[in-house]
Amino acid sequence: MNYYDQANSLSGSKTDFQKEVFSQVLQNVLKRVDISFKNFFNGFGYPRFQGRDRYNSFTYPQSGFSIKQEKLNLSKIGNIKIVQHQAIEGKIKTCTIKKDIDQWYVSFSCEIDIPVIPVEIKTKTGIDVGLSSLITMSNGSQIEPPQFLRASEKRLSREQIHLLKKKLRSKNRNKQRIIVAKVHRTIRNQRKDFAHKISRTLVEEYDYIVFEDLQIKNMVQNHHIAKSISDAGWSQLINFTKSKAEYAGKIVELVNPRNTSQICSSCGKSVQKDLSVRVHNCPFCGLVLDRDHNAAINILNRSISTVGTMGFQACLSNLNREAMKQEATLLVGW
Repeated sequence: MNYYDQANSLSGSKTDFQKEVFSQVLQNVLKRVDISFKNFFNGFGYPRFQGRDRYNSFTYPQSGFSIKQEKLNLSKIGNIKIVQHQAIEGKIKTCTIKKDIDQWYVSFSCEIDIPVIPVEIKTKTGIDVGLSSLITMSNGSQIEPPQFLRASEKRLSREQIHLLKKKLRSKNRNKQRIIVAKVHRTIRNQRKDFAHKISRTLVEEYDYIVFEDLQIKNMVQNHHIAKSISDAGWSQLINFTKSKAEYAGKIVELVNPRNTSQICSSCGKSVQKDLSVRVHNCPFCGLVLDRDHNAAINILNRSISTVGTMGFQACLSNLNREAMKQEATLLVGW
């Protein structure tokens, strides 16, 4: 059965509790199931049943919601007081309600018709992401990793030990589970906030940004560095930078990361070195650079773009001119 088979039979097969839910919300659930099974048939894992403790969001895909005077009206639910953190721009397309442990959020997906203005590419940078330095740019400047997980590791371990001592399926265990989840949420929000600030700085300073196209899921299979890679949040930083760059009319390119640390950025010869060697010392041309700085220059050199407006115009055709923007709003009283 596909989505359309289930959607057509939905109206005649509703149970009493399903009738208490807005019809388009039920249809959206069927779409989620359909996407999960399509992913399964394409080689991903079998969809896991989302019980009441795991199913933490629902979506009004087209209608059934309205917002007026700091109140959100949801069909079959009613009026809910909200704290709106900024004005909503454009036309609201979807409304998603999500529970994050003990907090509720509403996220609006809006269609904003903003033309992308071509920007003449004047400044470019290659960026090497790493563990000793979060990012190293081709001009040599570095930003150290904040290591939010490491900083909260003692507190997290203490709370997890308390959780292990609680009786299974008891109220005290559920309370402690929420405490542990809040610690994880704090770390997640710290990492997200830091990535937003760094990506904003990069987009404001550079017109063209080049990253490595890393296979991060494969890299975390190495248990020696998996925790450090997860704590660094490379993927989140790159995705935030791509999103902001597109919105600002700038470009982010991903290049092949193969041997960027081994090749000399001056003469192009291969200089093999272990991960423990942090300085690039070329025996052919005499170049001595920080290993990550050398890699960042190689990353920039692998860029396929050309400096100038014409190079931008070629990439601009691939950008979506109708930007999609989400507004997260905290629900009060839930």
